[in-house]
Amino acid sequence: MERTTFSLLFYIRRNKLNKNGEAPVFMRLTVNGQRADASVKRFIAPRLWNTAKGKAHEKTREGKDLNLYLDAISANILRIQRDMELDRFEVSAQTVLDRYLGKTNSDRHTLLEVFRAHNEKCKALSGISFAPGTVIRYETSLRLTGEFMRNTYKKEDMYLDELSAQFVEDYEFYLKTVRKCCHNTTAKYLMNFKKIIRIALAKGWLKKDPFAQIRFHLEPVERDFLEKHELKILLDKKIEIVRLAQVRDIFGFCCLTGLAFTDVQQLKPEHIVTDINGTKWIRKARQKTRNMCNIPLLDAARKILARYEDNPYCQVHGVLLPVCSNQKMNAYLKELADICGIRKNLSTHCARHTFATLTLASGATIENVAKMLGHANTNMTRHYARILDSSIVRDMQTVAKNMALES
Repeated sequence: MERTTFSLLFYIRRNKLNKNGEAPVFMRLTVNGQRADASVKRFIAPRLWNTAKGKAHEKTREGKDLNLYLDAISANILRIQRDMELDRFEVSAQTVLDRYLGKTNSDRHTLLEVFRAHNEKCKALSGISFAPGTVIRYETSLRLTGEFMRNTYKKEDMYLDELSAQFVEDYEFYLKTVRKCCHNTTAKYLMNFKKIIRIALAKGWLKKDPFAQIRFHLEPVERDFLEKHELKILLDKKIEIVRLAQVRDIFGFCCLTGLAFTDVQQLKPEHIVTDINGTKWIRKARQKTRNMCNIPLLDAARKILARYEDNPYCQVHGVLLPVCSNQKMNAYLKELADICGIRKNLSTHCARHTFATLTLASGATIENVAKMLGHANTNMTRHYARILDSSIVRDMQTVAKNMALES
């Protein structure tokens, strides 16, 4: 925490004499070079004031009484300043003075007040400007922020002007230690929190950015994906448990189409179109980005859809596949991996990586894969790309052929 310089002095204004020829006494607080002045509501004859000492001459009863009063003010101001530092409030000359004077700032807002207002707008725009998952993410961030303040500061809420860089550092420490969040998860929660701070700064409710000297970075994550033989094992495996059989089909369908979990959950008959050559396509705007996906349906994917044409859940909800929640899917996929003997951490997003990797390894161009995944450009697609041994062997066979020397 940066060191705070603090000083308090008293002075009189000789050019503001009252009708009795007395000057008003003022106090001046200075914190880190910033000043704040206020009247102490007392008057004294200028000849009785000691400018060098900042107090009255004590030759008279009047002077002694005034000095006792000024000492009481000094003690009160110093107590307020010490309490604010102990509570880790942002100490400034004006905030100390306002607390001493008992002023309430009508434009003073609390952190959770601004956070809740933001989240209410997100809820109203859910499905319009915000994906439902984004709304849930901000609600989780709000809950964790409240838990952090109760755990670390023993408070239900805090004013925005009480926030500092130390608050952000403490929040990061709380997420990593108490909540056991990994580095990337912690960074994402802090990024969500930073958006609330940006709103407060833009509205003028917060003067100093607690994130000013703080930068975030996400560590690269190598996600698991299925190789061709592993995907074949999973698709061909005979599974008697209906629940796991459905999860296998949905996961396999995502591996064959590249659809994200939310998009396959929302897949409806109108998203399947047939072109003039009789080829069936999935044409659907991604829920996350609204970018259009254009994906030719492979035979294996069409067979999966055919299995659920008469499924009661699909008929009632008007969808093509009976997709459960993402949480349940990921839990069931762990069981599925064990049954199939696949030693990888399967998740719904693993299917999207599998599709991108296998299509690129099979010779599809990165531009076409980006179009099928619904990416605006190939930069995002490169995050999904993996170099397989089969791709290296294939390319080196071409190199060997082209480099063959004439005998």
